[in-house]
Amino acid sequence: MIWQDIVIAIANDLFGYSLAYQVYIGFKEKKGPIALQTSLLTAVGLYAVSVSFLTLKLYFSTIVSMFTATMWLFLLIQGIIYKKA
Repeated sequence: MIWQDIVIAIANDLFGYSLAYQVYIGFKEKKGPIALQTSLLTAVGLYAVSVSFLTLKLYFSTIVSMFTATMWLFLLIQGIIYKKA
């Protein structure tokens, strides 16, 4: 394991932590306050970064980045579902 993997994983973990509350509030209040384009492009970009981390054998960064990308995907889904409601 290299030190960069730890630093990247910690930074992505903080991003994921901050998003988890946003996802919770979205489900609780039945609102999708983030623009669909923002959540879509961020989720796709983070999944691409996750694959890049995997090819570099930065396993912790891969896992945490995938979690953060999934949180953005949840925000995208909330935006789609709650916009129709």
